Amino acid sequence: MISPSVKTSDQFEPDVALQWSAMQLYLIRNTPGFTPPVASRSLAYGGLALYEAVVAGSPTHRSLVGQLPDLNSLPQADPKTGYHWAAAGNAAEAEILRSLFASTDARNKSKIDSLERTLLTRFQGEGEKEEIERSVSFGKQVAQAIFEWSRTDGGHEGYTRNFPENYTVPVCNGCWQPTENGRKFPMQPFWGKNRTLVGANSAMPMPQPLTASTDVKSQYFAQYLEVYTKNKSLTQSEKEIAVWWADDPGETFTPPGHSYSLARIAIQTARADLAKAAETLARTGLAVSDAFTLCWKCKYTFNNERPYTFVRRAIDPAWVPFWPAPPFPGFPSGHATQSAATATVLTDLYGESFAFTDDSHVSRVRDPKRNIDLKARSFSSFWEAAEESALSRFLGGIHTRQDNETGLREGRKIGRNVNALPWKKTM
Repeated sequence: MISPSVKTSDQFEPDVALQWSAMQLYLIRNTPGFTPPVASRSLAYGGLALYEAVVAGSPTHRSLVGQLPDLNSLPQADPKTGYHWAAAGNAAEAEILRSLFASTDARNKSKIDSLERTLLTRFQGEGEKEEIERSVSFGKQVAQAIFEWSRTDGGHEGYTRNFPENYTVPVCNGCWQPTENGRKFPMQPFWGKNRTLVGANSAMPMPQPLTASTDVKSQYFAQYLEVYTKNKSLTQSEKEIAVWWADDPGETFTPPGHSYSLARIAIQTARADLAKAAETLARTGLAVSDAFTLCWKCKYTFNNERPYTFVRRAIDPAWVPFWPAPPFPGFPSGHATQSAATATVLTDLYGESFAFTDDSHVSRVRDPKRNIDLKARSFSSFWEAAEESALSRFLGGIHTRQDNETGLREGRKIGRNVNALPWKKTM
């Protein structure tokens, strides 16, 4: 029971959540090895660390201890003492990011230290010394425990093995073939073996792709012909969609980072408090992480070929897609899966008709190669954004319609399972 004299976590502004989530997106973009699967995992643990550091201070939220696979315990706040929940969240985020991004360079590590000090200095002026020290200690302990739990999921230090050379690329009719970027081995072929963060997601049956066929009357042929035909007649608006959602690693904070950016935009647009902001980031992190785990499991079960392979062998040997294909199998679309999972959790938190403007890339320079300016895009709902994210890969010539439709459907299921966790206390 929280003492009425103590400021609860829903009475704090969301500054800690916003500043640390921005820091994590910066680190993803500026730390080698943080490919989309690796980035998605880091977002899950970053969001969870913040949530668990402040949840004891919320009169309405409950911890996820005992609700996630193998997360059986975490340090507990003393209900008889007071905590400064923003200070606890600040300490937790600094601690978890130092652990998750242990490989980042010294300049980036100093940025983590600097942000932690800046926020702590502010909080020291808002509470008693003992309260602040107790809060900082608690936040660090929570983050350390979550990091230790993360080490057992199969993805620990995944940034060191993005393209394992001990993987044998299958050879078959309709199988994925290496891309033209010099990569002989695909990205994270074993990622689908990782533990999901939501137990119900591990029990989801795997969707099935169409059977490969070069018969011009087959559904399979029609799927790839549609990609080829559209790619030859893209409008300027369609090109802008393809570039906006491309989110290439190294140049951006990756597709799951884009989803995390949308979560940040929702927090700011709705003026959420710290407790809701933490829940927003935790739900989004769980959603994108499980989306990549299950999507990658499916990709490497079927090893479905990309449009550039099929079109060149069955339609047009000289075809070059608008956007270069990423180095891993096609079915289903990772963009569609993780975008749908994100849209599902954000809709549950903020409503079906939540209008917002996605300005995630407005600070980036234009794409001169494709003559595209990166302009903010507005949406009337999260699902509208998810559908456009999926469409972008079709327009880029990277995915077929079955890839996108399956990804959207499966991502919605993943998001619903995240929403079904007991986030709120029963009254």
